[in-house]
Amino acid sequence: MRNAIRFLFAATTLAAAAVFGSGAAGAVLTAPDIPAVQAISPGPGEVVGIAAPVRVQFAAPVADRARAEQAVGVRAETSLAGHFSWVDDRQLTWTPAAYLPTSAPITVSVGRLHTQFDTNGGTSADADMSAHTFTVSIGGVVVRTMPASMGKPGRETPVGTFPVMSRERTVTFDSRTIGIPLSDPEGYLMTGEFAERLTSGGVYVHSAPWSVDSQGNSNVSHGCINLAPADAEWYYDNVAIGDPVTTHW
Repeated sequence: MRNAIRFLFAATTLAAAAVFGSGAAGAVLTAPDIPAVQAISPGPGEVVGIAAPVRVQFAAPVADRARAEQAVGVRAETSLAGHFSWVDDRQLTWTPAAYLPTSAPITVSVGRLHTQFDTNGGTSADADMSAHTFTVSIGGVVVRTMPASMGKPGRETPVGTFPVMSRERTVTFDSRTIGIPLSDPEGYLMTGEFAERLTSGGVYVHSAPWSVDSQGNSNVSHGCINLAPADAEWYYDNVAIGDPVTTHW
């Protein structure tokens, strides 16, 4: 009878995790005084990059944030180090302190709830703003180096390491989102292709046929990383959510 109870609890937990991974509504109690969890991402079975953050969505506002953070654990073979931040009073983000292990199952626990996702083989990109290159490596081995153009003076591409937030086959670029009116000589409203979002402020890696002549020799964008169409399509086909892009001079 005791084994049957354990099996029932495990099956219930796995079913709840599958619901969370799909983005459907649901809630499981986690620990006393902590609201139920609505969703955890990455979801069960997802394969993501080695810089992917973990996001926990609670069903109600969290009054005791420290207690909620203590209830969250992320581990591979051992516990993984990271830091917490809050998007709002319901959404908690855990960001790894170092890259996650490659090709590994990662287990996330929040109180009694457990779920698991997997990492890929370690795809990463290096954007060198001085050399005007965009270099992609898999498992530490360089597989493609492409000419690129980054942010021009006054509109420099931010420096740092950014996990890919989304992949978009097409995207609308609107200069008003970065404070440039359409009536300004530098204003623009256009459709971009093969784009990967790096920041919430609108920095992307994307196809830029209009700047091909500058790619590899000068920085002329408004902050994005411009690639030639064929290179941008190749990167789009080979990149995953959570893959790191490091920008530097």
